[in-house]
Amino acid sequence: MDQIKIGRFIAERRKMNNMTQLQLAAKLNVTDRAVSKWENGKSMPDSSIMLDLCGELKISVNDLLSGEVVTVNDYNEKLEKNILEMAKQKETADKKLLSLEILIGVLSVIILLGFTFVASFVDMPAWLRITLIAFGLAVGIVGIMFALTIEQSAGYYSCKKCGFRYVPKYSSVLWAMHAGRTRYMRCPKCNEKSWQKKVLNKEEK
Repeated sequence: MDQIKIGRFIAERRKMNNMTQLQLAAKLNVTDRAVSKWENGKSMPDSSIMLDLCGELKISVNDLLSGEVVTVNDYNEKLEKNILEMAKQKETADKKLLSLEILIGVLSVIILLGFTFVASFVDMPAWLRITLIAFGLAVGIVGIMFALTIEQSAGYYSCKKCGFRYVPKYSSVLWAMHAGRTRYMRCPKCNEKSWQKKVLNKEEK
């Protein structure tokens, strides 16, 4: 999607509806700075307010993502293109998040082991030793849990039995047996347990 084009379209429609950036922002419960960033092509409106924004600008979501008022003849073609583009952007974002997950996981383990090593082999008062171990343990656990949150939400898990791809609950991922990013979970569609691999796209390519 062309963010510059979309931004110009937002500005154009806002002016057509006789609103300032501040007035539009107030209607959407965002800052006028956020509206300015949209109109300058620096960011996109969050999906949670996209419908409200389109309502205020008197356009459809398809119009917004196309950066123009879509004619009836072009509607289906533009809609398909926008859906594919959004799926591609999500896949790219998920790929970056999963790379971040690895970094957070590794750093968390290093911090945990580092503090434990220092507390175990360096001469120090007992209270300081306990504090270091507790701090390292806390940082390590928080980091690992955060990394697990990323793994749960980024991309999809693919059921080995029926091929269904879905985002599981955090608790399912947390307590599942696993080997890397492959986890033994129950599929919500076929209700069978299997070793399910992490994949980035919703449908098979």
